[in-house]
Amino acid sequence: MHIALIEPEIPGNTGSIGRVCVGTDTPLHLVGKLGFQIDEAAVRRAGLDYWHKVQLHAHADLDALIAALPNQRLWFFSAHGATRYDQVAYRPDDVLVFGRESCGLPKAVLERYAAQVVFVPTNGEIRSLNIANCVTAVLYEALRQQDFAGLGTE
Repeated sequence: MHIALIEPEIPGNTGSIGRVCVGTDTPLHLVGKLGFQIDEAAVRRAGLDYWHKVQLHAHADLDALIAALPNQRLWFFSAHGATRYDQVAYRPDDVLVFGRESCGLPKAVLERYAAQVVFVPTNGEIRSLNIANCVTAVLYEALRQQDFAGLGTE
């Protein structure tokens, strides 16, 4: 699996997602302009002592991500999706793509990849889940479908 964040804005969310990625041996792809710094000093100040273990990849934009992972399927997560996240049959090399905290994925991306837009259900009292929580739920469902291959019980 791969996790891709399009223009993430909140360092704490990206840090939490990075931690999940380390714990599940999942590469993390940061796409586009970041709303924060990820240099060594910034990471140290944030207390992300595991950040050096993140399999981190940076891409200028979505097209660069796709070019770097040309044979992988992409799933785009949005409250506007038509397919519920647990109704997808994930493959081990799928890329799970999430948008900005403030506004989600761009409309053009949602339109271009409409058949691959997936949602995590809520009761409607909130606009969406916190991105770190959403990534965790989706990633663990995808890994569950792979019988948590490569992950131990500790």
